[in-house]
Amino acid sequence: MNFETGEIFYIDKPLKWTSFDVVNKIRLMLKQTLGIKKIKVGHAGTLDPLATGIVTVCIGRATKKIDELMGHDKEYVATLRFGATTPSFDLEKEIDATYPTEHLTREMIENALKEHFTGEIEQTPPLFSAIRVNGKRAYELARKGSTDVELKSRKVTVYSIGIEECDLPDVTLRIRCSKGTYIRSLARDIGLAVGSGAHLIRLERVAVGNVDKSAALTLEQLQKLFDAEKEAQGIDTEEKQ
Repeated sequence: MNFETGEIFYIDKPLKWTSFDVVNKIRLMLKQTLGIKKIKVGHAGTLDPLATGIVTVCIGRATKKIDELMGHDKEYVATLRFGATTPSFDLEKEIDATYPTEHLTREMIENALKEHFTGEIEQTPPLFSAIRVNGKRAYELARKGSTDVELKSRKVTVYSIGIEECDLPDVTLRIRCSKGTYIRSLARDIGLAVGSGAHLIRLERVAVGNVDKSAALTLEQLQKLFDAEKEAQGIDTEEKQ
């Protein structure tokens, strides 16, 4: 490994961790295991705390590739629960409204996906998102109770979307989409399209570009790689600290 010239790792983010938590953990691992105190570490694409799956982490000069890597398509497996909505469009916030589900069928949902959610679509990001509004993250304003924040709709592309499992009121979808697509917003909009409501109860990012989850490392596996690198180089971190 050569961290100065740059390394890229695909990390399987744990549930309830932020993408920044992953970056900070790797920064700490580099310091404690390899004695590297000052080096750039960044991620290429935020993944919500309540989601799991691939976060792309760049180290050293590889951080110059972050913008390029952020442009890659993403693939998700997402479980929606119909019949209720939340302000955050997922489980972060409590249910704020309930809706009928008796009329829903798999065929109805499949038709809605084909008609309204395939190809280039317009979507409004969730207020509880990392988008900046007047220099602040939208979720920071939302969590302070601000109600006058308006997020502009944007065009995104859904390359493919289909049902993996259907056990109403829960439906699991596999979605391949462009950067900037909010799966929570898709959940909200799909609920509206079928005359109900919906929110996200589970989300996993299973691929980024051509890299799928089989190539992703847990933080424990990454630690073992760093331990092996320490041993191979004969690094004494006690002397470096």
